[in-house]
Amino acid sequence: MATTLTKHERNLSAIIHASTFSKWFIPFGNFILPLILWTANKKEHAFVDHNGKQALNFQMSMLLYSIVAGLISIPFFIGFWPDVFDWDFFGIHQLSDLNNINISISSDDFRFGRFFWPVGISGVIQVGLAIVNIVYTILATIRTNEGETFRYPLTIKFIK
Repeated sequence: MATTLTKHERNLSAIIHASTFSKWFIPFGNFILPLILWTANKKEHAFVDHNGKQALNFQMSMLLYSIVAGLISIPFFIGFWPDVFDWDFFGIHQLSDLNNINISISSDDFRFGRFFWPVGISGVIQVGLAIVNIVYTILATIRTNEGETFRYPLTIKFIK
């Protein structure tokens, strides 16, 4: 990268990284806004070109990792659904048993145990990915605003 960066280049690069937070307000805003800013300025500034690619590659990588984390739990759901249609699953053996409702909670007879393990594991992975996304986006915004070259970790280079 060029050693003499203008304030405009640094600010624009920082805005590209920070614009990925727009996903909380606009669907796919973490792709749309950085893409618009990057494509409008990539030919004029090499620093902006580098940071636009970094931001978009990181967001695409995070999306891919989130999809994979969600797909991990699908086999558990497929095994869970046949049990839902069995009346015994809900503790109702026959309709006449509705007159004798006995409520007892025991950890041994928690019926959704198999259901919550994959959701819990997938949920922990999703929360971890969200934290990584937030932390590294903030770091990238600060570092590029200071004129430093920043590379996200765990990033697949979709755009070279």
